[in-house]
Amino acid sequence: MRRSVTRLLRSASGAVAPIVALSLFGLIAAGGIAFDYAHLEALHTEVQSAADQAALAAASQLDGESGACARAAAAAADMLNNKAVFANGSASTAISVTEESTCDATGKIKFYQSYDEATDTPGAAATDDSNAAVVVVQVDAKQAAFALTPIVNVFSSGDIDGTAIASVGHAICKTPPVMLCNPSEPVGNTDEDLDFTPTPGVGLNLVTGDATVPGNFGWLQSDNGPGASNLAENLGYNTPPGDCQPEDGVTTKTGMSKSVLNAFNTRFDVYANGNQTCPSQDGGTCSPSDVTRKDLVCGTNGSNPSSCKSNPSWSEASTPYRLPTQSTTTCATGKNGKQTCTTTTASVARDLTAGDTYPTIMGYPPDECHMSPASGACGITGDGKWDINAYFKVNYGWDPSTWQTNTGLTSSAHRYDVYKWERANPSKSSHGIAVPQQDSGNNYAFGEPATGHPGVSPSISQPDRRVIAIAVLNCRALNAHGHTQDVHVAKWMDVFLVQPVLSRGSIFSDSNIYVEEIGETTASASDITAQVVRRDKPYLIK
Repeated sequence: MRRSVTRLLRSASGAVAPIVALSLFGLIAAGGIAFDYAHLEALHTEVQSAADQAALAAASQLDGESGACARAAAAAADMLNNKAVFANGSASTAISVTEESTCDATGKIKFYQSYDEATDTPGAAATDDSNAAVVVVQVDAKQAAFALTPIVNVFSSGDIDGTAIASVGHAICKTPPVMLCNPSEPVGNTDEDLDFTPTPGVGLNLVTGDATVPGNFGWLQSDNGPGASNLAENLGYNTPPGDCQPEDGVTTKTGMSKSVLNAFNTRFDVYANGNQTCPSQDGGTCSPSDVTRKDLVCGTNGSNPSSCKSNPSWSEASTPYRLPTQSTTTCATGKNGKQTCTTTTASVARDLTAGDTYPTIMGYPPDECHMSPASGACGITGDGKWDINAYFKVNYGWDPSTWQTNTGLTSSAHRYDVYKWERANPSKSSHGIAVPQQDSGNNYAFGEPATGHPGVSPSISQPDRRVIAIAVLNCRALNAHGHTQDVHVAKWMDVFLVQPVLSRGSIFSDSNIYVEEIGETTASASDITAQVVRRDKPYLIK
């Protein structure tokens, strides 16, 4: 019996051996496929990583300036020092991209004007350097170096390539977070891109209020924190804290926070009591400009002073600048033969030859149409006509021919032009009529800082204290009000700050900011001496 069992086992063992041998072939093949699949995935990761790096490098050059596409393609090619260690050893392991410099959507490096992430589709193809905003980079294909799979000759890797899409985000730096509803936006507008073209020299009478009405201004969200004191930092500090504002896709801030306008006024050497004047919690400085010409006077210690007294209060001059008025009487005769007359009074432009009486104190005046007691004679936007003759008569004692000769400016000069001339010629600020100028009693006006806070002039690290960049939004089309995220910016505009915020009778309230348009903001990533600096940051779309 024992011998029979032994013979049976030997017989079974002989039958199993071929089966085991055959199954080993399948096991080795399966193990080889699993092992080499890991190689395949590793190669795909290497190639895709190279594509990502190349796309980011290319996007970093899309600045809208001449040669952007050529620089982008070269950057993509230069970036690729990657080695595909899992690639087929019979070929080069270096990962490359076929370089091209044409701004179009062909080849291995494609350029587009936009990309819709919601639908995962590119927009129109780029046509030149100025509108190339998105780049698609496809690196040259590689094949995987298989170790075991070739033994069983099951499959080959085929070509493995990587494609990445990148763009570049632009940010505006060194400017307060201020927005303005497009003053030209009509009722019923639905175009978020409706253009607004700044007109140099034109005055804007900006009024705080619900940010849905053309001309109303408000604030943008900053990451230095919520609350009025943090907003005051952004308006008052020499360099606004927090991150830069995106060139597009800003976030509007809830509330108008009128109290923070005290911090805004420090740019004019006007300081109020209280923490909102220059918040101290983050150690910033609120300096005035080195030229602080304005229509306000401060109390001083005695006559012939050189500065304001401690903690002065500021007010309009006793005879503030106003336009002359002219009365017009119109009469009509009724059916009964009785005559009825009506007299109306309106502001008129000054005329030196008519012997107008001028005030003793005068800053850069608003547009004449904004000085009308009737209020709103020209709406939010003025016409650029300001009393330049009166300005030089009051502050220098010069008539038109004299001030044009002495300054080199023309009769069409803007307030910002005069401001820059006064900065460039500080010695002349004391000629003509003495500075400080006496108003009444011990109240004086100053053309330069007089409160003990040193004035600052523009430099590489310091923006001009009387110039800011404003984001212009089409608020009606955007339905932007309160806290609204990712709001499209139609344009960034530089403005000159004409006067401090202060109630001026029936003409200006204590929530009006008056500015003069300078022009479209020119922000360069390379020009660090500019009023604002643009920072570019490339990012992967996919």
